[in-house]
Amino acid sequence: MPLTVSAALVLDWLDRSRAALAGERAEIDALNVFPVPDGDTGTNLYLTVESASVAVSEAVGDGSATTADAARAAATGALLGARGNSGVILAQMFRGVGEVLATLTDGAVLEVDSVRAMLRRAADMAYQAVSRPVEGTMLTVARAAADAADAVTHPGVAETVVAAAEGARSALARTPDQLESLRLAGVVDAGGRGVVVVLEALAGLASGTPAPAEPAGASASARAAAETEPRSYGGPAYEVMFLLHADDGAVVALRERLDGLGDSLVVIGGDGLWNVHVHVDDAGAAVEAAYEAGRVERLRITYLEPVRPGRGRALVAVAHGPGVADLLRRCDVEVAPAAPARRPSTAELLDAIRLTHAAEVAVLPSDSDTGAVAEQAAAVAREEGVRVFVIPTRAVVQTIAAVAVHDADRPFDEDVVAMTRAAGATRYAAVTVASRAALTTVGPCRPGDVLGLVDGDIVAVGDDLAAVARDLLARMLAVGGELVTLVPGREATSDLREELVEWLEATYPLVEVVAYDGGQPLWPLIVGVE
Repeated sequence: MPLTVSAALVLDWLDRSRAALAGERAEIDALNVFPVPDGDTGTNLYLTVESASVAVSEAVGDGSATTADAARAAATGALLGARGNSGVILAQMFRGVGEVLATLTDGAVLEVDSVRAMLRRAADMAYQAVSRPVEGTMLTVARAAADAADAVTHPGVAETVVAAAEGARSALARTPDQLESLRLAGVVDAGGRGVVVVLEALAGLASGTPAPAEPAGASASARAAAETEPRSYGGPAYEVMFLLHADDGAVVALRERLDGLGDSLVVIGGDGLWNVHVHVDDAGAAVEAAYEAGRVERLRITYLEPVRPGRGRALVAVAHGPGVADLLRRCDVEVAPAAPARRPSTAELLDAIRLTHAAEVAVLPSDSDTGAVAEQAAAVAREEGVRVFVIPTRAVVQTIAAVAVHDADRPFDEDVVAMTRAAGATRYAAVTVASRAALTTVGPCRPGDVLGLVDGDIVAVGDDLAAVARDLLARMLAVGGELVTLVPGREATSDLREELVEWLEATYPLVEVVAYDGGQPLWPLIVGVE
């Protein structure tokens, strides 16, 4: 049936997507490439869409909202509610769709060309959101949907959207052929599966099929799951910021070049105007890349800038257990509002930044998945006038190391450099228990087996927590180390902590050992070696 361009159309699609993701959430969460219980993609996508849906519902209000109003609300709501990398990418896809919808006339019939433009813009925005795109992921699925829509001859809107959903499903089925980790685990990409669900919701809307009913208590269930999710687990000298007038192709090339020069890369904008922020050691190379990409305005390069009188500074960190949270608070760190082992949303991290009432804030995400969310929160805070850096800590032990060298009396840039170097100099490892049988990079494991991970990769499978922990420590200390940090989790016994401390003191007498009771779930032990 014909679809009318309206705010109601945007809300209907979001509500259908939300209900469909609620029903598929557990299945998508289960699509993991490792046998630890860290599946959260379905939960992240559901909560991201829920945030967008709520934002549009509030914007629609008395019914006077335009399609452009609803599109903007959806993009903002998804951005602020985004969780994990998958949520951030989906938020960018909604932004791309919204950009096209905002150009259409309210009350007009939705045309095929507009649908194709929406899908293509969504795919393009998804790729642009990732500094290093990898095929075999939700990016691939989004692009395949746009390609399939373009390939339909003499279509209507319903036929075009159905073809896009079918193209996405076909691409999803091929993801194990593109990513070795998916092939070994025998699963398809979880984020790609979520994209298929969202496209199927749009196909149902275009075809006039009844909307699915959201399971009772779906929102509470998803938030409870988020609160019990486990954590998987020197610095550039210059901050370079500028406005850039350039086309999409030039910006894609610029992102790739800047990604190779430094870190903390954020590129936001569209329609030819972009705001670029990056940390680099070679500021000249970054500026050269900017001028090659397009017309540059408001260029600012900062190096060891003194803190202005009266301007406060604060740290914001994500904690995965009550013990670590208490430790950080004793160090005057604002802990992100999250239960133990919960990945906070963009909005929650932004609230934590705002609660500091500081003009300069360093954010420590404590895991790689939250890094993308932290960058989104930082981008919003910068627009509000706060100077924010995200220290790329990928484990809680790196966050602890960074906080230990923090010095508020130094210039902000110097403090950021010191914290980033301390975090980067800290290797991390963890011990957990497999929840199901699977093939790992070091061989098969069974439910109940103890898994040892170093820098996020499984390197050991055993049957004893202490033995696997000693194996990890020996591997890490074989290449040197002066300080070992032990963070026992909720499931660790006091005997495990004492046994490891005694073993380290006897085997590596020159190495200093510190231990903090972290209280994190599902990870009986997290280790850092500096």
